[in-house]
Amino acid sequence: MKNLIAASTSTIYNGTYLDYLTEALTELFSETDEILFIPYARPGGITHDEYTRKASEAFKKINKKVMGLHTFSDPVKAINEAKGIFTGGGNTFVLVSSLYKNQVMEPLREVIFNGTPYLGTSAGSNICGVSMKTTNDMPIVYPPSFKTLGVIPFNVNPHYLDPNPSSEHMGETRETRIKEFHTQNNIPVVGLREGSWLRVKDSSIVLKGEHSARIFKKGKKPVEIETSTSLSQLTL
Repeated sequence: MKNLIAASTSTIYNGTYLDYLTEALTELFSETDEILFIPYARPGGITHDEYTRKASEAFKKINKKVMGLHTFSDPVKAINEAKGIFTGGGNTFVLVSSLYKNQVMEPLREVIFNGTPYLGTSAGSNICGVSMKTTNDMPIVYPPSFKTLGVIPFNVNPHYLDPNPSSEHMGETRETRIKEFHTQNNIPVVGLREGSWLRVKDSSIVLKGEHSARIFKKGKKPVEIETSTSLSQLTL
């Protein structure tokens, strides 16, 4: 039975790390005091140790101990024995490359399907989808595959931004990028705005947070869904 949160971001405007998710995380990790942290995405290039300390400080507020996966000599065993798992944001290419390098992509998928509570933020949410192809990140390393966990039956675009008609930015919008994705793929995509998350319990997937989300399907116009809407039927 899946039990996870896939959040667009770890920090919302004027907030502190994970604070807007405090209530949701207290519920998600209610049955464990220890959380295994996967620091592989390394936002801004910080070290695994630095990133783990940051996560640890946040989880102290709800009386949880955090251990970095990088400190274990056998990462597969650590994943299999974890009582709760958190994958932080950063660069999705680095994250996915490291998960494959350490041979934990499939074990991570298996434990999530078997009910280990899981939190993903940003890149850690991106990998919950069928593939990482809708990430916003630069391809600074080349992972052996773009295939990810597939614990939700569609892709996620974290940090989704709406087009700003007053902006002088001449580059592609997120919507344009997702349309490009759909010229080559038919996987639905959920654009998750900052402060929103998906709450997954077994086959139930519900949008949470204050904002609506934008749903993209190949060959169809994007649609908005309001918070508390079920996405359980969003499949190919």
